[in-house]
Amino acid sequence: MSYIFTPDAEQYLSEHEQELLSLLETLCKIPAPSNHEELRAAFCKQWLEAQGASGVYIDEALNVVFPYCCENSKQIDVFMAHTDTVFPDLTPMEPKRENGRLCCPGVGDDTANLAVLLMCAKYVLSRGLTPKNGILFVANSGEEGLGNLKGVRRIMQDFAGRVSSLVSFDGGLDSIVTTPVGSTRYRIVVKTEGGHSYAAFGNKNAIACLSSIIHDFYAQPIPQNGGRTTYNVGLISGGTSVNTIAQSAECLYEYRSDVRASIETMKEQFDAIISKHREHGIQIELEVLGERPCMGDVDHNAHETMIARFSAILERETGHVPTRHSGSTDCNIPLSLGIPAVCFGCYDGDGAHTREEYIEIASLVPGFRVGLASILTAFKV
Repeated sequence: MSYIFTPDAEQYLSEHEQELLSLLETLCKIPAPSNHEELRAAFCKQWLEAQGASGVYIDEALNVVFPYCCENSKQIDVFMAHTDTVFPDLTPMEPKRENGRLCCPGVGDDTANLAVLLMCAKYVLSRGLTPKNGILFVANSGEEGLGNLKGVRRIMQDFAGRVSSLVSFDGGLDSIVTTPVGSTRYRIVVKTEGGHSYAAFGNKNAIACLSSIIHDFYAQPIPQNGGRTTYNVGLISGGTSVNTIAQSAECLYEYRSDVRASIETMKEQFDAIISKHREHGIQIELEVLGERPCMGDVDHNAHETMIARFSAILERETGHVPTRHSGSTDCNIPLSLGIPAVCFGCYDGDGAHTREEYIEIASLVPGFRVGLASILTAFKV
């Protein structure tokens, strides 16, 4: 449980600060859109192997998995950081140092945390440390958007019955995610006969029909089951030209909540709205793009103990008590399965999910310490 550093660990942290920054800059240059993490995954595998790791593999979900002392262990503690970013770019993006900041799309979410995870794995390897349980270091895929948490889903499937806890390095140093936000995401396609805007005037217009559906989404009541529930139409497309009655239109729609009952209510309301418009003769096609589950039956005491442990590390190394909040992270999957999990990060910065994203370079110092201290809690003193 102790996270007080030995002199050796203190020396490692101070001597490898620049290596951490250099590794981060290298990782930033390797494109990794969700579902296309191949290049970054290959780099992480090769990098770990260069540090002496054996048994590292890339699974079918594009996770980079490094099992450490797992062979004869019935229990496994997982530490992960995701490789994918929200940006679709398949060409390298150049990080820039400006006024004490490292600027690059994806630099914080989640590349800085990935770099810290790798550097902590290097310390464990170089010292041959003995863990209390088996340890799984994972540079996981598919955390963002339509990645639909495919990476952590695969880990929980492949190591079912053995994972006792999971820590996801994601986000910043100021907070800790303790409650999962569930969600369901759809592609909704409306099709009508369409026609010429003048000659066929009066025919159903797919854009107008879709607009009516969207109107009903935004008129629906928010469930009052506690917690927070939201919904959003994030993209609309369709039609052919200004003088064509649209034959097809589509949108992307999601609803979220950190309360399971509210997710169920939103599903009932969604089905009712779609059914009503179908009854009016509208052809509607639905595709579920992603589902993220809410909290399952997690042992409250075990989870609170885990939260307290890592909150204390964050407070010790930053001087601030981290805020607790709900979020949609890789922890959704283990928590839905009743496995204690928390999510927090190892940097300070801003602009996540924008082209203007940056991290404060100086924050990597306490971030590195937070990452290593967190991982060392799983090792014998």
